[in-house]
Amino acid sequence: MCGLTGFFQSQGEHADARTTATAMAAQIVHRGPDDSGVWVDEAAGIALAHRRLSILDPSPAGHQPMLSASGRYVIVFNGEIYNHLDLREELAGYSWRGHSDTETLLAAFEIWGIESTLKKTVGMFAIALWDRETRTLTLARDRLGEKPLYYGWQNGVLLFGSELKALRVHPAFVGEIDRDALTLFLRHNAIPSPYSIYKGINKLPPGTFWQAGCESLVSGSGRGAIRTYWSARVAAESGQKKPFSGTDDEACAALEAVLGQSVAGQMMADVPLGAFLSGGIDSTTVVALMQARSSRPVKTFTIGFNEAGYNEAEHAHAVARHLGTEHTELYVKPEEAQAVIPLLPSLYDEPFADSSQIPTYLVSRLAKSHVTVSLSGDGGDELFGGYNRYFWAQNIWRRLGWLPQSVRAALAGVLTTLPPTAWNSAFRKFDGLLPAKLRYANPGDKLHKLADILAVRNPEEIYWGLVSHWKQPAQIVKGATEPPTVLTDASQWADVPDLTHRMMYLDTVTYLPDDILAKVDRAAMGVSLETRVPLLDHRVLEFAWALPLGMKLRDGQSKWLLRQVLYQHVPKELIERPKMGFGIPLDVWLRGPLKDWAEDLLSPSRLDAEGYFQSGPIQQKWREHLSGQRNWSYYLWDVLMFQQWHEAAR
Repeated sequence: MCGLTGFFQSQGEHADARTTATAMAAQIVHRGPDDSGVWVDEAAGIALAHRRLSILDPSPAGHQPMLSASGRYVIVFNGEIYNHLDLREELAGYSWRGHSDTETLLAAFEIWGIESTLKKTVGMFAIALWDRETRTLTLARDRLGEKPLYYGWQNGVLLFGSELKALRVHPAFVGEIDRDALTLFLRHNAIPSPYSIYKGINKLPPGTFWQAGCESLVSGSGRGAIRTYWSARVAAESGQKKPFSGTDDEACAALEAVLGQSVAGQMMADVPLGAFLSGGIDSTTVVALMQARSSRPVKTFTIGFNEAGYNEAEHAHAVARHLGTEHTELYVKPEEAQAVIPLLPSLYDEPFADSSQIPTYLVSRLAKSHVTVSLSGDGGDELFGGYNRYFWAQNIWRRLGWLPQSVRAALAGVLTTLPPTAWNSAFRKFDGLLPAKLRYANPGDKLHKLADILAVRNPEEIYWGLVSHWKQPAQIVKGATEPPTVLTDASQWADVPDLTHRMMYLDTVTYLPDDILAKVDRAAMGVSLETRVPLLDHRVLEFAWALPLGMKLRDGQSKWLLRQVLYQHVPKELIERPKMGFGIPLDVWLRGPLKDWAEDLLSPSRLDAEGYFQSGPIQQKWREHLSGQRNWSYYLWDVLMFQQWHEAAR
């Protein structure tokens, strides 16, 4: 795992490209503390820089930027190619200088070409490749978006890199905040691809590569072409058109085989390796398959909280004891978790507000004290149906969808005629007469949420509401219009036969890369830890999409088939429990130890002076949250994370 950056500029525009490229790479030293390198062709106008975290071939033979044997290609590469030894066998007769996967990629590009090579790879990566012969720049990103890659034009200079902080130090960088992208951030707590927080800077979409020849690079026109070498949409549609037709037992055996293949490939490393273990279905499956393939105890890591409802450590401990791993756990005090908050703008160098970023950083820091590589269980929810919304959306629509939309809209209007506080007072008067299952702490809050759902026109809008924080963010951000995304453009949706699979697909191409994978990458690389995600091997995804829905959701149980694989290794009673998110008691903290910090960032005078947000709606939610009438913690955290990021970025 490493970090890359670079730029292209017309000849003579900058006096010392090497110094600038070195400064850019210095901003991402955490991604690669072991080595650094810069390659510059002043005549061509290209500079490539690299920071290295040595995982495979830590010798000088793995140094980057690396030239191909013929000298035609120069590469900076971030990630791992898990099947690079298999690729070397196909490249028989090639004379190798070392055993790094970077050298394997360069040889493959020379012999097979860029697109064919990308299609042959199994791995996670971001790549910048300069063709010295044709003077063409290629930027490429892995299939699911595990590794980040930003690029864009600023003052006629093309900048690119693993993180925005590398781009910001270039003299041409402007850094104008994109207010439209900010609306997307308030809705989704992360900025979705292809947008970034800055105008003119994009994220390269997963599964694609971008190319621009010298003519368009010199003109600064940005007419580079994005091409797709692998598509999650094609994988989903193909799998559903040719579904797996075997028995449950055959499906279980086939899934274990493809998962085992992925895990074995991702255990390849020349440095100490371990795994995150929460005790949930996904991480336990990964660790169980690792341990089955290891001659020594796998190193596993968990953090715990003493707050009820937020602690998975005891479950992870039981699983680790059963599997015989070398387990390390750390119970974190609230003040230790809160101490991470000042680090967040640097870790996530554009606004990011998934509050599980805090425990993710803490478990990464714990793991880094013992290993250099850690495997993660992310991806199981999207591929095998793990999120509660997959049940909720279907159930809600089944119960309410038969009513005409006009009737449902009218009911929603009735429910919202009274504010939540009035509903709370009304319910308290009849509290003794209501059955226990209808006694809620804040019934008015729940009735208003029900009103949002009642008013939808189709089941997809239920999903849209479930994945949205601020429902009308363009009314909160001054001078902004919410731009289109995959979620709002049905023409980009996979043609799959049921609502649940449509939700799983949309989560795979939006929430997974933009939130989950970004969260893990930044938290782990912030402490120079490489993370790998075996469930997101594209062969696992393609197999999962061939499974009928009944093998994912069955009898009210999520991830049914994945559980059957896990039961071969771990007793049911160790893992069968309600799903628990990897979170923190954010709502309580905002009313307590974080109150003064939040009060300052959310003050009307500050919001009005900075000019990005309408202060009124934010203040209303802040007051309601402090009073305990509503839980607006996720909405408020979005604004707080932008405010803190903006303060640090100025």
